[in-house]
Amino acid sequence: MSKIKVAFFAEILIEEFDGASRTMFQLIHRIPKDRFEFLFIAGMGPEVIAGFPCVLLPSATIPVNRTYKMALPFLAPNRLEKALADFQPDVVHIATPSLLGNYALAYAQKSKLPVLSIYHTHFVSYIDYYLRRIPALIKPVRRAAERSQARFYNQVQIIYVPAESIAADMVAFGVNPERIKIWKRGMNTHLFTPAKRNPARMQALTGNEWPTVLFASRLVWEKNLETLIRVFKLARALKLPCNFLIVGDGVARAACELEMPGAIFYGNTDHQDLSELYASSDIFFFPSISESYGNVVLEAMASGLPCVLADGGGSRDFIEQGENGFKCAPDDAQAYVEKIDILLKDSNLRRKFSEAGRAYSLKFDWQSLAETYFNDLQMLAQK
Repeated sequence: MSKIKVAFFAEILIEEFDGASRTMFQLIHRIPKDRFEFLFIAGMGPEVIAGFPCVLLPSATIPVNRTYKMALPFLAPNRLEKALADFQPDVVHIATPSLLGNYALAYAQKSKLPVLSIYHTHFVSYIDYYLRRIPALIKPVRRAAERSQARFYNQVQIIYVPAESIAADMVAFGVNPERIKIWKRGMNTHLFTPAKRNPARMQALTGNEWPTVLFASRLVWEKNLETLIRVFKLARALKLPCNFLIVGDGVARAACELEMPGAIFYGNTDHQDLSELYASSDIFFFPSISESYGNVVLEAMASGLPCVLADGGGSRDFIEQGENGFKCAPDDAQAYVEKIDILLKDSNLRRKFSEAGRAYSLKFDWQSLAETYFNDLQMLAQK
C-alpha cells in the first residue's frame, strides 16, 4: 500500500515558539512513517523536520506583533509550485487562514484535494484590543473578519477546534457546524506534575517565603497585559502578601517591567524548567481572552496550581466556577484581586482547586489525539 502524502502549510514551524507550534510538533513527532510522507511549507523553520523536507518561503514581520512573521508565497511561486508538483500530495493541512493558508486552499481546490485545518488562534478576539481606541470601528471590522473566516473555513473538510465555546463562536459567525470537530489538546502529565514542587528554589528566586502568583505567556499586548499590570498595582496597593512571577518574553516586556516594579521577570525558559516553576508557585493568574485553547492553563492545572482566569477564550471551558478554579470578567482587575486574595487566605480552597485541576488534566492524552488526526488524514485521502 502506498504512503499517504500530506502537504503541511504553517507560518512558523519552530517547536517551542508558541502554543500552536507545540501542538503541531506533538503531531509531527508522532508521524507514522510507515503510513505517511510529509512535505512542510513554512515561513520560519528548519529545512528538515522529522526527516521530511521543509520548503522555506520569504516572510515579513507582522506590524502589530514583531515577534511573528508571515510567509509570502507569491514571492516564490515557481519554487513552491515545483515542490508541490514533485511531491503530489493526497491531502492538505493548513495551520492558519493567512496568505499562505489561502494559497494552500486555492492549491487544494485546483488539485481537488481534501483539506484539514487546526484552529489554533482566535484571531477575531484580537480586534477588540487593537481597535480599543477607535471603538466605532470594532463592530464593522469584527464582522468583516468573521465573514472572511467563515468563507475560508467553509471550504475546509475538517476543522479541529479545541473548545466548545470557540466552536459556538465559529458557528455564530457562519462556519458550517458539520465541518467542525472538537479536538482538544493533550497534556504531558508526567512532565507537568505537583511532584516538581521545590519551595527552596522559589524562595531563592523571590528572596522571601510569600506565596507566588505566576503568569506565563508571551509578553504581547493582546494577552491582556494591561489588566495584568492593573492587577499587580492593585494587589500592591492592598498590600497582598504575595510575589508576582512573570515567565515569558516579548515586545511588551520592557513596558511591563517599568509598570510592575518588584515583580520578577524570568524571561523565556524550556518546559523542564517551566514545569518546576508551575509546581513551585501557589496561584496561576491568566487574564488573556485571545486563546483558542490555553495550553498554559492546562499545564498549570496539571502542576496542581489553582487558577484565576478570564472568563473568555477557550481557557474558560477548563474551569467550573468555584469547583476547580475561578473565572472573572476579562478586564475586571478588582475581581481578579479579590479571587487571588481569597485563595491566599484559604489553604483548604487552594488544595481543593489543586486536586480538582490535576484530576481534570489527567483526561487529556496526546497519543489518542494524534491517532484521531492520522486516521482522519487517511480517511480524507481515501475519499
